[in-house]
Amino acid sequence: MDMFGKKPVLHGATDLPVLLPAAARLSATAKKERAAGFPLPHLKARHGFWLLAILLLSAGIAEAQSGTPEKQSAFAALINWAPVMLEGFVFNIAISFLAMAIGTGIGAVLGLMQISLLPPVRGGSWFVTQFFRNAPWLVLLFFCMFLLPFEFNLGPVTIPFPDWVKATIGLALPVMANVSEIVRGAVKSLPSGQWEAAESLAFTRRQTLWEIILPQCVKRMLPPWMNLYAILTMATVLASIVGVSEMMTQTGRALAAENRPELLIPFYSFVLICFFAYCYPIAVATRRLERRYQVKL
Repeated sequence: MDMFGKKPVLHGATDLPVLLPAAARLSATAKKERAAGFPLPHLKARHGFWLLAILLLSAGIAEAQSGTPEKQSAFAALINWAPVMLEGFVFNIAISFLAMAIGTGIGAVLGLMQISLLPPVRGGSWFVTQFFRNAPWLVLLFFCMFLLPFEFNLGPVTIPFPDWVKATIGLALPVMANVSEIVRGAVKSLPSGQWEAAESLAFTRRQTLWEIILPQCVKRMLPPWMNLYAILTMATVLASIVGVSEMMTQTGRALAAENRPELLIPFYSFVLICFFAYCYPIAVATRRLERRYQVKL
């Protein structure tokens, strides 16, 4: 203690985290994140209880509406058609994976073009992004369905172009535009001092972007990217309008085969439960990532 009642500051010791070496601070943060692991959501028992209650309630309503006891119950009919409907749901997930992969790859390049120093590149990428970002998903789906050919003829070889591929391309277009905005926004959100510090160290713009800027943007882009994937998964049911055999199409065929109007509620409740059970954990993980990577002032 000195004459003013303050403790002396030892050489090399400080309580100000901003004075710590940047490398040591980043290493400690990365070590904590690796130890914590990925924040997977945990579904509790009450979630399954409510989903089962919705399904049983819808089946009970359908049973009460049916006045033909000689037919099998609504729950039994649902059990019979569940494998066919789940097969369509797997097709929904496959379309969402492919559309997200295509949209993410092209959208990342488009987002980087939006921060280009060349005005024609920056302006052209901005126009493409805004056009597909503000276009209705169903309209893009119809355009791809009717404008793309059904097959390609490469000499003697004929390559078919099925409807599900067209639907995947149609859904990848708005994903591409949204990913482009996610990348552009993440890069723009970083302080300009990052670019100035890299320039003072004689880094080229490409080196600054790939070695300094983009690694910091991953944490900022991951939550909105996951949220976009959940939205895309729910939008894959639009493919049923253009004849793709996904879950909604298979459900319609099952209802047409049964020809029982009282089965509408339990069958579509089953569709709702499947999409909820798949997308809800993504939403929970997104919220946890947002809390984990938020900027603490």
